[in-house]
Amino acid sequence: MSSPISFSGFNNIDFSSIVNSLMAAETQPLTNLQRQQSTLQTKASQVTALTSQVSLVQTAVTALSSASSITSFTATSTDSAAVGVSARSTAAPGHYDVVVQELARGQVTASDSTAPDTNTTAVATGGTLTIGGVDVTIDHNVTLQGLADAINSKSGVPVRASVVQSGAATYRLVMTSLASGTANAFTVTNAMTGGAGVTFTDTDNDGISGDSAADNAVQATNASVLVNNIQITSSSNTLTAAIPGATLTLTKKDPAATIGVDIAVDSSALRSKLSSFVTAYNSLMSYAAGQDKSAAGGDASSLGRDPVLRQLRLGLRSALNTSHPNSGPFKYLSELGVEFTKTGTLQLNDAVFAAAVASGTDNASKLLVGSTGVFGALGSVLDQFTGTGGVLSSSRQQISTQIASLTKQITNMQTRLDQQRASLQAQFTAADLAMSQLTSQSGSIAGLSTAKG
Repeated sequence: MSSPISFSGFNNIDFSSIVNSLMAAETQPLTNLQRQQSTLQTKASQVTALTSQVSLVQTAVTALSSASSITSFTATSTDSAAVGVSARSTAAPGHYDVVVQELARGQVTASDSTAPDTNTTAVATGGTLTIGGVDVTIDHNVTLQGLADAINSKSGVPVRASVVQSGAATYRLVMTSLASGTANAFTVTNAMTGGAGVTFTDTDNDGISGDSAADNAVQATNASVLVNNIQITSSSNTLTAAIPGATLTLTKKDPAATIGVDIAVDSSALRSKLSSFVTAYNSLMSYAAGQDKSAAGGDASSLGRDPVLRQLRLGLRSALNTSHPNSGPFKYLSELGVEFTKTGTLQLNDAVFAAAVASGTDNASKLLVGSTGVFGALGSVLDQFTGTGGVLSSSRQQISTQIASLTKQITNMQTRLDQQRASLQAQFTAADLAMSQLTSQSGSIAGLSTAKG
């Protein structure tokens, strides 16, 4: 807009009002363009809101699109303090008797010698300590803690070294295997020299420590367990293959106790995911209904009459109502309890769902998953809208292009109107000045006439 201009006011003519009146008519096309722009900006926001609603539905659909996401199991143990159990989607339902005969342990070997402190007394000045075939070489004075640090900093050493206090002013070097099981047992060959010395128990006097049970504070052992009377051994107390699709965690040895482990189908996870889908779908339908109402009220920015929203609703409803003849005993989603209401929303009929999964979720999975399943079909519909170059993306781009075009038109028109106002103001300023001059001259002439008389 140009700067305001002042007129003399001596001529009893309101030139400012005249300019404003003339410009008001000229400004109407600009106002129309700005109104169109505002409508498109609001519509763009509605497309963004619709995209968010569709994304929520798509997330719920994805959670129901694979067998592993649908099939789940509960796993229980009669003594979870001794045997913990968890089930994966590939578990085999059934009862399993478990007897823990032995736990897997890592070897622990402590020095036979002691030191009066951890960081003052030198226990060696040189030499080599070979642990599990890896040499730890010492070439300077080391304390007990220094030796532990040297062991821990050596790459490939199969132990973790520490210093423990075993009595008053009595400290020992303790080496613990990094992994449990007999395959991870280690030996120690001591060729260190000087200092107060560090020694390890060598029961059989063969120059090697750790190769006899009596040499060690804890002997390395494998887990030994009976599962349905089948012997299983493992270097770890976490067993992933003893029961198909389940993980056993052994924490207590008791050869005299039989612990019951039960794996059962869990339909609650499927119900929860179906419920989440119903909620997301109904939220989308509620949004669509709101857009319909706005459109009926004359809101030009509403998506109520937009073909994008109409196409989306028709596609989803068709996918939900389609029969799937090759999906096992269930052909329709309603047979799992997901039903349409009279208002077009969905509900989950718990009684129908419970009856459908009473014997497991395998048949439900056949209906729901895969490219030909209900949620595979729904995923394909949604991909048309949310994918790169999809309907929603194209709609946003089209609106953005229109807004950009209007912005350019508004800028150009505003510039022309500013120039036009400035021109009118200049013209009326000149007219005001001329009239003021004429008025002044008229006054002078009248004065002269009076003087002559």
